[in-house]
Amino acid sequence: EEPMPTGVPSCPLPGKICDVARGERPGSCCGMAMAGLRTSKYQLPEWHRRNARVYNQAYAVGEESERGRAEAKHLTKHAAACAQRAQEYSKTTLAQRLQDIHFWRVELQKEVMELDAETNLLAAQKLRLERTLDATEVPYGVVTDNLQCRERRQPPDLVIDEVERQLLKEADLIRNIRDLLKRTIIQATNQIRSNRIQKEFCELDWSDKVETYHIDDKCVNYSNDSTDIQSHPSSVKFEENASTPKTWAQFSHDNIYSAEQEKLASVQLRSLITNIIHDVSEDLRMQRAASNEAFDNHCRELDDAKLRLEQHLEKILKDIGEEEANIVALKKAIRDKETHLKVAQTRLYDRSFRPNIELCKDEPQFRLVSEVEELTVFIEALKRKLMESEQCLKNLEETRMKLEKEIAVKANSIFIDREKCMSFRIRYPVDLEVASYK
Repeated sequence: EEPMPTGVPSCPLPGKICDVARGERPGSCCGMAMAGLRTSKYQLPEWHRRNARVYNQAYAVGEESERGRAEAKHLTKHAAACAQRAQEYSKTTLAQRLQDIHFWRVELQKEVMELDAETNLLAAQKLRLERTLDATEVPYGVVTDNLQCRERRQPPDLVIDEVERQLLKEADLIRNIRDLLKRTIIQATNQIRSNRIQKEFCELDWSDKVETYHIDDKCVNYSNDSTDIQSHPSSVKFEENASTPKTWAQFSHDNIYSAEQEKLASVQLRSLITNIIHDVSEDLRMQRAASNEAFDNHCRELDDAKLRLEQHLEKILKDIGEEEANIVALKKAIRDKETHLKVAQTRLYDRSFRPNIELCKDEPQFRLVSEVEELTVFIEALKRKLMESEQCLKNLEETRMKLEKEIAVKANSIFIDREKCMSFRIRYPVDLEVASYK
């Protein structure tokens, strides 16, 4: 704001100081007029200060304008560089994505071809079983009862072990094969169906990969000079049902893994079919002794396995207790640290209300900020450790349930083999069996 001129106290005009030649400027009264305006004039120092302020303001405005132009120029260059880097990075990620899609597409195509070939081989084996089934007869009583009892075993004990093979050999060659081949044909049919279903899943996934590859390949070729690019503001969003890179890769991995599992099961089934057709010519008298010995050995193995599982279960139960105590301790530590964090944050909040110049970045302020950061790091670390401990506890609980299930399975297998099969084999009509096999 421009200052008002300093008032000069009025005083009587001085006497005649100089003579003004009236002849030079007729009718002039300049001297008298100027003398009458002395009270409204600026003082010389004020005049100099005012000029200095005007110069300073002009200099400041010029500097601000120059600084604004420099910032605008820098922002323009920075924005252009960032946009170019972002576009190049997006193109690089799309190219990498194309490689990932190509990899899974090739793997899926390979699995489809291998699964189709394996299904054809299994279908040929199934045809062999059907042809062999035409020559079989109904199994006899004791061996049939033993086989039916052992079918009530629970996975993973439901295996074709040495006892199973020995029991199959005890039965009449043709009649035992007939019963076995019927079940095996059903298993082969189910496996063929599973192979074809899994093949269809892989083909659908492969088809999606092919379509996606074409889309991303088109996206890679887009540039600022492309003629078919448009503005799509509504596309800048994430679909709620969209997958993540992890779930996307896991989906194909699961399909391939399932295909490998089905293929492995099919290979094992084909091998089993070959063994079944091969293992039908043993002598009944020698086979009965071998079956009894196999029963004894298997029961001992089951007893040992059950004992080891119970020992592992005891150790797991102890670990569960310790892990639960660890989780409680971690939760308490987190609560304690959160209390410390609240204290530090409250201090910072209260200190933010310091007035005027007192709002200082002093040492306590830096210390409190550092304390908050340290406590935040500790709390996050404790929370991560708590999550790991909870996951570990979950794994221990799952292991406990698996062990308990395995123990129950082993107990069921022991009951079937020892109480059902072996006790019934005491009444085995040896003479009739030997005579019947002759």
